[in-house]
Amino acid sequence: MRPEGGIASDALKVAVPAEAAGERLDRFLASLPEVGSRAAAERLLEAGAAVVDGTPRPKSHRLEGGEQVEVAVPETVARELEHEDVPLAIAYEDEHLLVVDKPAGVVVHPSPGHSTGTLVHGLVGLAAGGEDEDRPGIVHRLDRDTSGLLVVARTQEAYEKLQELVREHALERRYKALVRGRPRSLTGRIEAPIGRDRHEPTRHSLDTDTPREAVTHFEVERLLGRHALLDVRLETGRTHQIRVHLAAIGLPVVGDPVYGAPDERLKRQFLHAWRLAFPHPLADERVEVESPLPPELQSALERFAS
Repeated sequence: MRPEGGIASDALKVAVPAEAAGERLDRFLASLPEVGSRAAAERLLEAGAAVVDGTPRPKSHRLEGGEQVEVAVPETVARELEHEDVPLAIAYEDEHLLVVDKPAGVVVHPSPGHSTGTLVHGLVGLAAGGEDEDRPGIVHRLDRDTSGLLVVARTQEAYEKLQELVREHALERRYKALVRGRPRSLTGRIEAPIGRDRHEPTRHSLDTDTPREAVTHFEVERLLGRHALLDVRLETGRTHQIRVHLAAIGLPVVGDPVYGAPDERLKRQFLHAWRLAFPHPLADERVEVESPLPPELQSALERFAS
């Protein structure tokens, strides 16, 4: 079992040999038989399941030789993806891509601790593209307990062009977020780099050794006593970005047990990806899809408004 904020005591521990000096961390991990591939190494690093001398490092980190790498290798053995009946709705579909409406509680792709029941398992045979066999077609993600829309590629060409849209910030992603507190203004822009927390590698924060640019925009849709319903737009798409940014300005997401404000009136975090819009990567048209609040969030909103 992994202690809070660290790697499990029974994790794989490897001393970096002198001849590995200058090698990228992800390549070194991939060379370990217990890891086996570059894709698996990247997944472990993203999950905070690998550290160098006790500190999380990015996949491009260059080793010096002599460090100790600790890896919490999952017990499950990699296997070919098989289709599973996963609850999801297809909000838009053509020969190049899908827009999926994901329910809360579903993980997007396999990762340590989530080897079955993911969105990817539900899309076997429908999604394609990319180098990672465990993430076919996935160009962006939603947290497990965030519901709503995400686009998935069906071909390698669509995958590459959708990735370009993400890099160019041409993928419009809007969310509904109920927060505890009242914003100081009706609109706001949060610009603060995010990375793995220095002290708790399973969390992301502004207190990090691996900062990446992150920008979030919001506007107040409704004021509800001590709470507010925000319309949030992502300019970048870092892990847990909305939750971390809003908590950092004193407006934690209601129902979020990690960064936010747990509330007995809501059993999940109030975060829903309600709109996705982008120029079609392979056709001369614009894709615009919207998703209404799911019933549990609509009911919660009514309770908070009363």
